Amino acid sequence: MRPDERHHRLLTLARKNGRLEVADAAADFGVAPETIRRDLAELARRGLVRRTRGGAYPVESAGFETDLAQRVTLHVENKRRIAAQGAKLLGDAETVFVDEGYTPQILAGLLPTDRPLTVVTASLPTAAAVAESPHITTLLLGGRVRARTLASVGSWACSMLAGFVIDLAYIGSNGISRECGLTTPDPTVADVKAKALEVSRRRIFLGHHGKFGASSFCRFAEISDFETIITDTGLSAAEAHRYALLGPRVLRV
Repeated sequence: MRPDERHHRLLTLARKNGRLEVADAAADFGVAPETIRRDLAELARRGLVRRTRGGAYPVESAGFETDLAQRVTLHVENKRRIAAQGAKLLGDAETVFVDEGYTPQILAGLLPTDRPLTVVTASLPTAAAVAESPHITTLLLGGRVRARTLASVGSWACSMLAGFVIDLAYIGSNGISRECGLTTPDPTVADVKAKALEVSRRRIFLGHHGKFGASSFCRFAEISDFETIITDTGLSAAEAHRYALLGPRVLRV
């Protein structure tokens, strides 16, 4: 098999499974682990994957994005810890924007139900997670619903957000890096996230360590836009400090 064919198959497997293990790939392809490591290094150089110890994650781009079904199976324990920490930082906020994505969806289910709270979201699953609470008012943004994420996008969603003043926004992204800021593959998604940040007094980023160092097609925020970044201990303390130097507090849970 030619290297370019192997690169294509490796990338396809990484995108299908959400992660690629060097040892497994070497056995499947009948090559030495070092060959797979060189292949992944080349894919990482081209911005298609992000290397981790023993494997790689696919980087989401204009041509590739994981769907909600994949997101609910990857890094689940990390996402639960991140969401729980995010809920603790609610403070006295009365109006909250909860972004699309699985980690924000988990967080929504952890919001207090014993006091009045207004939750604004573009995500159908998130709206469903809180809509039955008697003390939570749920505002679902209008617009075109993306089948991949079950979230609304477009001018209607942005116009609705423009009329609000929100106390706290919980934001996710497909990638976050010190060089490129926060990014997402779809311009319409980026527009909604950027507008939510614009109308919110406080901003908290939620994302597992695999998001860090990755960049996608559309930038919608800078690191300095956030008061807090919450991730897991898969992000090294040294790297967390580098992000903290750009402004936000960085919590590893």
